[in-house]
Amino acid sequence: MDYAQLIIIAILVEAIWENLKMIWDKNKLNINMLGSLLLSMIICVLAQINIFEIVGINLIVPVVGSLLTGIIVSRGANFVNDLFKKVKGE
Repeated sequence: MDYAQLIIIAILVEAIWENLKMIWDKNKLNINMLGSLLLSMIICVLAQINIFEIVGINLIVPVVGSLLTGIIVSRGANFVNDLFKKVKGE
């Protein structure tokens, strides 16, 4: 693993954690965020979309990459676009 991949993993982990924090908001479950999260994860698994593979990081269990990608995708197109810009260093 090189330096760039380490930075990419750090960016992705932060994005995943921030998304997961939004499920529990102000001491209650955010059902809209949970629904978006589950739907995104299902679609990414079924379509075999894995952001880790896209950036050259192969996980031992590929479906985990798809599940984590679903968490990121659940935030929407603008977030994912901004994330890719950050990963690409733009």
